[in-house]
This record gives sequence, structure tokens and C-alpha cells, in this order.
Amino acid sequence: MAQAKPPASLARYAWLSVAAALATISLKTLAWAATGSVGLLSDALESLLNLAAALLALSMLRIAAAPPDEAHPYGRYKAEYFASGIEGALIVFAAASIAFSAVPRLAEPQPIASPLLGIALSALATAVNLGAGMLLISAGRRLHSIALEADGHHLMSDVWTSAGVIAGVALVAATGWNVVDPLIALAVAVHIVFTGFMLMRRSFAGLLDAAIPEAERAEIEKIFAEYRRRYAVAFHALLTRQAGARRFVSFHLLVPDDWSVERAHRLSEEIEERIRSLVPNAITLTHIEPISQPASYDDIKLERW
Repeated sequence: MAQAKPPASLARYAWLSVAAALATISLKTLAWAATGSVGLLSDALESLLNLAAALLALSMLRIAAAPPDEAHPYGRYKAEYFASGIEGALIVFAAASIAFSAVPRLAEPQPIASPLLGIALSALATAVNLGAGMLLISAGRRLHSIALEADGHHLMSDVWTSAGVIAGVALVAATGWNVVDPLIALAVAVHIVFTGFMLMRRSFAGLLDAAIPEAERAEIEKIFAEYRRRYAVAFHALLTRQAGARRFVSFHLLVPDDWSVERAHRLSEEIEERIRSLVPNAITLTHIEPISQPASYDDIKLERW
């Protein structure tokens, strides 16, 4: 069985997210203090959640990287789903806070002070989030980490909302339409609610032992088709699931009755190695059965009664 990744391989990216969150909190808070814009305040509040999410992702990645033990023989890979799920809930909470701040301003719009300074500071913070978000998404996909990928998407959503806030502040400064500021803040709230629900949905799917992606299952079926042609063997009862970066693949290999246990085992090892080469971070399990025995076909269904 392959060992889990050491914490440092993923944690360093989480530390990057923490650093980016601290930098953007400082910059966006300064922008809000300089302008009094409720739109910029909403942007700063979301950055506080970025920090909370980054710290949560860091802690969950360390838990997920812990090696299997007697209490957790399959590892703790699902810890990543808790990180992305809680992050989604935090995003929804941020949206409620933004709406709470923005609604009173609809009735009494306030002018924005020093808009150019606020825009400059917010633009710098947005550039930091853009670079960090793109790097986290790339690393998450490459390392098959839902926690890193979720954190990256969160930062990218922050980039888009920040762009909208900057545009709103610029429009207020150019036209004097002060009501645009709280309207932009409410639009930000709606956008990040959607992001939060999408993150929670993906996390819940992982906690429910969803199958591995269809493309990876198709690669396994290609391997089965190849070995059916090469040998007088058959396959059934393919089951897959994923837990964070780890994939679990099990199947039944039906071999000719006159094969020795050693020969069947050697072939199953070869097939499992092929699967692991195509499906990242896969743990494989094969059940060998005689191909001509009727009882071998009683367990094709997902459940045996």
C-alpha cells in the first residue's frame, strides 16, 4: 500500500494561502478605512474568511497526511472534505455579514472618501489573490487535493468580487451615484453565497463515498478489455470511491479453473499495477474467482443478500 503524502508536500501551499490572506486583509482594511466604502468593507470581510479557511485547510491537510493506523486503517483522507465544506459555510456566513452592512446604506447612501487610494490598495490585494489562487488550483489538481483546490477557487471568487467592488467605487467616484456602493456589496454577497454552496455540495459528495471520475473509470475498463483479449479471463463487480486525494478500486477477476493460485495472483498483481499507473493515488483490491463456477456470478451486484 502506498504511503500518504508527507504534510510538507501540501502544507506549504496552505501556508501560501495564509500569507496571501494576511496581506489582503491588511490592504483591504486600509482601503475600507480610507474610503468608508461598504463595498470595500464587504471585500475585507471576505478576506477574513480567506484567512480562517486557509488555517482550516492547513490543519485538515496535516490530519489527512497522517499514515493509517489501527484506529484508521484506511487513513484520514476525508479530512480534506471537512475543510472545503466548512469553508463553504464560512463563505455563506460572510455573505450574511455583507448584506447586514449594505442594506442600511441603501436607505442612506454615503459618499466615498479618497476613492483613488482605496482602488489602488484593493487592486494590489486583488493581484495577490489572483497569483495565489491560480497557484493553489494548479497544485490542487496536480496533487489531487480538494482542500487546496477549494481554497484556490475561493481566492479566485474573491478576485472577481474585488473587481466588481473596484468598478463600483470607480463608478461612484465618477458619477456621484452613492447608492451604487451598497448595491455592489449586495451583488458580492449573492455571488459568494453561490460559491459557498458549490463548495459544500462537492464536500458532501465526497463524504458520501462518490465514485472516482468517469474518465478514470474508463481507463480501468480499457485495461480490463485488454486482458480479456490476452487471456481467457473475465471481470465484474468493479467498485470505486475516492477520499480526498486517495482512490479506492476493487474488482473481481475470474480465471480459468485449471489456473494455479500463484498464476492468478501474479496476473492480478500485474493488473493492479497497471491500474495504479493510470489512476493517481489508487489503492487496489482484487477478488479472484473460478470462471466456470455459477457461484462466481452471484456477487456481481453492489450488495450481496
